[in-house]
Amino acid sequence: MPDELTQPDVGRLMAHLREFSRRVKLSGTAEELESFDYLNRQMKSYGYRTELLFHEAFISLPGQAKVEIDGAALRCITHSMSASSPPAGISAELVHVGEGTEADFSQAEVTGKIVLVDGIATEEVAALASAAGARGQLHISPTEHLYEMCVSPVWGNPSQHTRDRLPATVICSIDAHDGAALRKRLADGQTVKAVLFAEVDTRWTKTPLLVAEMPAPGKGADDPFILLSGHHDTWHYGVMDNGGANATMLEAARLLGEAASSWKRGLRICFWSGHSHGRYSGSAWYADEYFDDLERRCAVHVNVDSTGGKGAAILSNSSVIDELRPLAAEAIEKITGQRHAGRRHGRAADQSFWGIGIPSMFGSLSHQPPEPIKMLTALGWWWHTAHDTIDHIDPDNLRRDTQIITEVLERLLISPVLPLDYTVYAASLEEELARLSTAIGGRLDLAPIAGAIAELRRNAQAVLAASGGCLKQAERLNAALMRASRQLVPLNYTRGDRFQHDSALPHPPWPALEGLRELAGLPEHAPDTPFYVVHARQTRNRIAHALRKANAALRSAFDA
Repeated sequence: MPDELTQPDVGRLMAHLREFSRRVKLSGTAEELESFDYLNRQMKSYGYRTELLFHEAFISLPGQAKVEIDGAALRCITHSMSASSPPAGISAELVHVGEGTEADFSQAEVTGKIVLVDGIATEEVAALASAAGARGQLHISPTEHLYEMCVSPVWGNPSQHTRDRLPATVICSIDAHDGAALRKRLADGQTVKAVLFAEVDTRWTKTPLLVAEMPAPGKGADDPFILLSGHHDTWHYGVMDNGGANATMLEAARLLGEAASSWKRGLRICFWSGHSHGRYSGSAWYADEYFDDLERRCAVHVNVDSTGGKGAAILSNSSVIDELRPLAAEAIEKITGQRHAGRRHGRAADQSFWGIGIPSMFGSLSHQPPEPIKMLTALGWWWHTAHDTIDHIDPDNLRRDTQIITEVLERLLISPVLPLDYTVYAASLEEELARLSTAIGGRLDLAPIAGAIAELRRNAQAVLAASGGCLKQAERLNAALMRASRQLVPLNYTRGDRFQHDSALPHPPWPALEGLRELAGLPEHAPDTPFYVVHARQTRNRIAHALRKANAALRSAFDA
């Protein structure tokens, strides 16, 4: 691609943002659909084939809320997926549970009470409070601002098997000043009663999903593609989250489309609804509905969230899966000069495709410098508030972030061999296994896994060495890499079921290794050791099986 095409047009980017700033885009609303129509028109004008889909989604829109202490009302909000209260609200004694960790709940009697929690409302605290029998949750914001949140621990739409995991408590948030006063009263030994009232509109409704696609020259309906995605629904006007990312996606689509003659694989772009108000319902539905197509054809997923924030000067901490770390580092250093340390993906950001086995990168890309106040994200104090407006966008940062995304996508589209480096994956898994092996000792033989990891490194090195070969060899390498990823990505980022989404709760690294981790955490001569060994052996077999199939896939690239 000529260098000039990699330079995003700031005027176009800001024009998109001015359009996005016209509407509050709650999932499933008429205003959101109007904004989707704008996306559709833009993508068509760039030459992409588009399809506006509609599907049933379990959406939760917060309404009125009230918190009363001693008859005085406090400024507050409720949250998406909170339980609605009775018309008169709920009344109960407050009990402070610190930050609401599992240890905090284990040390407090909260049955029938309202828990006072330090920090922004989360799905993890909602799950713990519900399980502990609390009637309500009152969260203390770390600042004077009140942060909108979805608190469902269920990833995507709930089924009959997961709907009982939805929050059972009434959940509200108050600001730091009012929270500090309540916290002090409880610390002083006072009994404090609170009344919580919340109206939350939670129901099944139709939501839109825009799919735009452009094939590579000479490629057909069964050939591989790169997936670029981001959500379009917002809290309030959401000009950074996620207007900045949507502007980035549009501009990247335009620039890349102008040079599509050089593509080796196609580009599919998806704009989701239901991210903010349905716990990633759009991307989760798409992963389920189009599982077969995605498994056969999708090579890599690039997600974009909250680009262009004012003051977002840190480009070294974006999330990326192991095998895509070198690509992310090269693109970020090329554009910014910063060295990308990267971090492991959290359980967020429409990463609904790990079960299918699709390698992924990013989510939020640029971040704020560290601040003394503990926040859930480093995206600016205005994140998830009514203050997320166009005045918190830095046009130069938006151009820079868009250039990084365009650079990454260009590499993914035009590289003869997909830039997936499974030597990095092998090193990461080997490090994790070494820690577990030391703790497990002689209780379970992990040598078969260690040998398979060593073979994976050798096979991955062979793929890298052959990447400069002929076109026919490149096609074989790409097919092998995609088949291997279907085994390796779920091993790294899921608990093992490729066809059901894991919960939205925080997961440990390598969750599929949990059986080994549980045995490693058990004292060596514990009476329960034989029970733990049973599950650990099954876990070992799952890992060995996935590695064996991945190694076979990589070796197949060199079969005569």
